[in-house]
Amino acid sequence: MDTNTNSQSVVTADMEITGNIKTNGSIQIDGKIKGDIAAGHDIALGKSGAITGNIAVNAIVIEGAVTGNITARDRIELKATASINGDVKAKRFSAEEGVTLAGKIEITPGAAGDAAAPAAKSEERSAAEPARPTAYVASAASRPEPRGSLFPKR
Repeated sequence: MDTNTNSQSVVTADMEITGNIKTNGSIQIDGKIKGDIAAGHDIALGKSGAITGNIAVNAIVIEGAVTGNITARDRIELKATASINGDVKAKRFSAEEGVTLAGKIEITPGAAGDAAAPAAKSEERSAAEPARPTAYVASAASRPEPRGSLFPKR
């Protein structure tokens, strides 16, 4: 059996599957799945598709409903008809207007699902190289005065 090829499986609208699914390939889902899904490649969840379970995938495009957490190594794309009840984590994320999402969104451009990657990068910096801030928070000293330069001081 050759596991290097990208096979594509289809779950049609009249199908309902209960149980976990694991594949090295891609899946087009238009039916209902109750169980976790681990896909080596991509998942396309159509408008009539519904998944109740956690999803681990390379990339996913969602038009249907998901109840569970989604972790993508690359990208999560939510179309306007998508409904998500769970947390999402990916390198890249996009959502059209009209999406319903109840959960947290974690976008980690460095490496989705690999919390050790940022720590490893910061340890690789030389002592002479200053640490770059991960978020900008303005201090009181750096903020402009409330009146700014538009009005003279009293």
